[in-house]
Formats: sequence, structure tokens, C-alpha cells
Amino acid sequence: MNDHLFKSPVFVKNATDLIQEIACLEDALEFLYEWPKNRRGPIYETALRACQRAFDSDYPLTAAREAFSGFAKAARVLEDIATPLPWMTGRAASNGGMTA
Repeated sequence: MNDHLFKSPVFVKNATDLIQEIACLEDALEFLYEWPKNRRGPIYETALRACQRAFDSDYPLTAAREAFSGFAKAARVLEDIATPLPWMTGRAASNGGMTA
């Protein structure tokens, strides 16, 4: 089991405008490491430090998730998915589709 798994994922748009699920600390760190250097600033640095501290020590995982979510919101890449997407529900489509 992954000790760094978030209680709920954060959804962000990546560079190609695809929605990406950030479900754990490792996903958040990978996203932050790949963030363009010319778009980094204090909010990015705060999120990166929080995620690194949570990875390296007993810093609260919830605080790291909130810092990452705050960064994503400030960077305007946070996606608020209030309604589960069809592939997330696991139900068959009404047109005879397969379950997820």
C-alpha cells in the first residue's frame, strides 16, 4: 500500500490540456518537477517544499495536498470535478457500452 496516497485526488490540466489525476504525493512531485521554470514562483516553491517535506518526514500529507491544490488553483490548472466522469462511476453506458 502506498503511504503517500491522498484521501481524495486533485485534478489538474497538464501542458496538453488533458485532465490529470494527482492521487498521491509522488504524482504531485512529478507534476511540480515538470512545471516550466519560467512559471515558477513563491506559491510553486511553497507547494514543492510541502510535498518534499511530506515525502521525507512525518510532515502531514493533508498539508502537502492542500499546498499542491493551492498551487494548482493559483496557476489556473486546477479542475473542479464536482460530478464524477463516466469512466469514474463504473456503470455501463445506456448505449450498450462496457463498464469502466
